[in-house]
Amino acid sequence: MRRRNLIWAGALALFAIGCGGDHASSQPVAAGGSTAPEAAPSGTDAGTARTNEGILSVLTVEHEVDVRAQHEGIVQLVSVEEGRHVTANEILGKLDDRSIQLELEKARADLQVAQNNLKYKVAEHQAKEANLKRQQLLREAGLSSEADLEEAQFEEKATAYDAESFKALVKSSEAQIQNLQVELEQTQFRAPFSGVVVRRYIRQGQTVQKDDPGFRVSQLDPLQVHFQVAEGLRGRPNVGDDVQILAVADPSRPYVARIIKVSPMVDPASDSYDVTAQLSGPGLTALSPGMAVRVNWPPNSAASASKP
Repeated sequence: MRRRNLIWAGALALFAIGCGGDHASSQPVAAGGSTAPEAAPSGTDAGTARTNEGILSVLTVEHEVDVRAQHEGIVQLVSVEEGRHVTANEILGKLDDRSIQLELEKARADLQVAQNNLKYKVAEHQAKEANLKRQQLLREAGLSSEADLEEAQFEEKATAYDAESFKALVKSSEAQIQNLQVELEQTQFRAPFSGVVVRRYIRQGQTVQKDDPGFRVSQLDPLQVHFQVAEGLRGRPNVGDDVQILAVADPSRPYVARIIKVSPMVDPASDSYDVTAQLSGPGLTALSPGMAVRVNWPPNSAASASKP
């Protein structure tokens, strides 16, 4: 019985030693007793790792604005939808302008009355001027009294003042009409430049306030990318240099952008300066404003090989 127990104890000891040996062989020990670091997997592509680096940014265009309401009112008409190509000054929509149209019609009628009164006063003044000259001749010949001459002078001056008053009234009416015409134009949403309607904010029958956005109009090209370069980074960019652009969604295809603007001032908050580059070359139809991209700077050999 005692012998059997000794056999079992020896077997258990050998089993424990075997397990410990296997574990130790899986963790090689470096000099000094510390565990050696694992070796990098073979076949690592350093170029691919560098491609995934870069300055993260988004594609933009120079012209992209929200067309805002310049007047409060109710949306009467929506002329375009999202995705529609528009030309500069094209009407995108308009507000209810009936009250302004009525005011404009009344102002035009008032202008007509003021112009007619001015014509009458000008003619009356001309008649009084002629009468004054006649009275002056009669007075010189002794055929008229001093009172008659003074009366003629008074009437000539009075009609002159009346004519000037109606001239001012005509100008005031014309200015009012111009203001109403401007106000009428402000009820319209117009495209500031040729491009594409990328968003519509309003709907027919909606009440809007001044400065509320109505439509967003954007150009689709030329595409640009804005990024920042650290001041101490090797290789300051210059206007005309090419940089490599990689879309985050598809980094396998590089694009070329040419630097068109480098800020002369360094931002003290980030210790860097702003750079703007414009994309050129084939295949740009796959890109659109707002896409996330990475800018490889300083440029590498891949960017140099991609120059047009």
